[in-house]
Amino acid sequence: MTKEQLRIVYKQRRKELNSSQIDSMSSSIANLCLTLPIWDLDCFHIFLSISKMGEVDTRPLVSVLMGKDKRIAVPKTIPTTHSLEHYELTADTLFSVNSMGITEPKGGNLLDVQAIDVVFVPLLAFDQKGQRVGYGKGYYDRFLEQCRSDVITVGLSFFGPEVSISDSTPKDVPLDFVVNPAQVFDFRRI
Repeated sequence: MTKEQLRIVYKQRRKELNSSQIDSMSSSIANLCLTLPIWDLDCFHIFLSISKMGEVDTRPLVSVLMGKDKRIAVPKTIPTTHSLEHYELTADTLFSVNSMGITEPKGGNLLDVQAIDVVFVPLLAFDQKGQRVGYGKGYYDRFLEQCRSDVITVGLSFFGPEVSISDSTPKDVPLDFVVNPAQVFDFRRI
């Protein structure tokens, strides 16, 4: 299927999940993330979930990161350029909800993209090669292009992989891992 076809299918699949299922699967995903070979690293970028879109709830994972005393970067969207800024999450961070329903930091300590070691990536679908389908605006594609070549990317999904995304291009940045409620998919060797 194409990216656009997959967006339609997976938005619908998410709508079919109830809040109890989302909570349970999000907790399972956070627990499986503990098995990833990333915990000796320092700076972790994590998206803050859009609940109305049925995204994986990242609050359990944020709690894990805080418990491990990791530096946490959270994004703020820049709609005019379809890009992201990255702010360090602290006890003093203030948030607001933007026009797209995304909870974002109002400000704080702006982090250099080059400081980020691990990026937890939102997605709608992924395939057996680690290619992902997002919402189609390119925010994360642009962000990942700016990251260091050794940054580790971890997609979070409620579902398993598609065989392939028919319109993936060489410009698309594949993921290193995807974690769903049942398993970790490792794409580093593919």
